[in-house]
Amino acid sequence: MKSIILIVLAMSVIQCSEQKENKLATLFVGTYTDAESEGIYKMQFDSETGKLSASTLAAEITSPSYLAISKEKDFLYAVQEVNDFENGSGAVTGYTLKNDSLTKIQTVSSKGAHPCHLSLSPSEDKLAVANYSGGNASVYNRAADGKLSGPTAIMNHKQIDSTKTPHAHMVKWVNENIYIADLGLDAVLEYKDEDNALTEPSAKLQLPVGAGPRHFTTTENGRFMYVINELNSTITVFAKKDSGEYGGRQKLSTLAPDFEGESFCADIHISPDRRFLYGSNRGENTIVIFAIDKYTGDLALVGRESVHGDWPRNFTIDPTGKFLLVANQKSDNITVFKRDTEKGTLTFLNEEKLSKPVCLVFL
Repeated sequence: MKSIILIVLAMSVIQCSEQKENKLATLFVGTYTDAESEGIYKMQFDSETGKLSASTLAAEITSPSYLAISKEKDFLYAVQEVNDFENGSGAVTGYTLKNDSLTKIQTVSSKGAHPCHLSLSPSEDKLAVANYSGGNASVYNRAADGKLSGPTAIMNHKQIDSTKTPHAHMVKWVNENIYIADLGLDAVLEYKDEDNALTEPSAKLQLPVGAGPRHFTTTENGRFMYVINELNSTITVFAKKDSGEYGGRQKLSTLAPDFEGESFCADIHISPDRRFLYGSNRGENTIVIFAIDKYTGDLALVGRESVHGDWPRNFTIDPTGKFLLVANQKSDNITVFKRDTEKGTLTFLNEEKLSKPVCLVFL
């Protein structure tokens, strides 16, 4: 009898330990390394309390300002936002990911200066990177071992408009096509991902002059696209027509009517329940919140919340959908907010210090 009790107690201890581990999610943080940071950092996030652990260095690398993780959680890729890696270009570094640890695979040229965004294709056999100062985007083949080869294509936006200075700020597959937000061209360009079809855009989503499209997100089926514009602090809603092309539907300011001073939008995300849209304002230092009409895609203002920091670059929602975390570049902190899943509103909980955090990715 005594042995049975001991076995039951041991199993209870193991179960409690497993439950505690399941509550912890690993967060990788990309930083700028021109101050105290040294590269990619790792933190643990408690999805019950909303508490972040102190950071530990996961990989020493120069200015990994954007990160992407494979679907199977076995590879991580990072840009190096520099212009002195190879022939005036930046770089992309790949890592294997095992037991929350990073092991470097390779570093390749991004084929353009200051890469600031990268993403994997739906089948993950390709990787694309956007080069801000280079004004282009490069596409690489990706092998099963995570290695990159190529680039197989370079979409050069300098050839599209000789009167403007292109700044490719985001590149992402939407279904099977590649979309690039170009801040300098005030446009989101679509490319058909087919053989020999990545030289000229197949469509252009034009934004007002001076809007500065920076990032975008879409509903799950790609029916609606939401573009956050850095320079005029707006969000533009696009809806797909019967022809398959996107048409402009709505434009809203991200700033409070009484805000005075300069502010520049940065990041944009839809909540996991697809009911709310969030955007970050650098200057006003807020997260703006909109409710999404699931039928029309239209946005309705819910409100805005102070980020409790300065210069919110990137933010993310945790795997449970209950918390939102913000990387505040200038105040050297990551702030955590409880998310009201019914109202979409945010409540500040706590913060963790880290020098120049600019990208947050949950494993």
